[in-house]
Amino acid sequence: MKIRPLNDRILVKRLESEAMTAGGIIIPDSAKEKPAEGEITAVGSGKLNDKGERVAMEVKVGDKVLFSKYGGTDVKIEGEDFLIMREDDILGVIE
Repeated sequence: MKIRPLNDRILVKRLESEAMTAGGIIIPDSAKEKPAEGEITAVGSGKLNDKGERVAMEVKVGDKVLFSKYGGTDVKIEGEDFLIMREDDILGVIE
């Protein structure tokens, strides 16, 4: 199944968080926080401005991004977990 986000929405796959601390302590899945970074897998066509013109997205497929911890909507597509969020929910692009 392919998903194409609409307008200024993006589809993000969360990156896995570290399972071990720097000191060597293994963190169980139940104690891990949801990672606040991910990779963009699909982008919409952009938001419409007041004049009805399409504003291009600043991010693209493949960008690694930071987003707010509770931003976006969790969705499951073909057994994989993704987030759908607006471009405004992205805090920055990791370079």
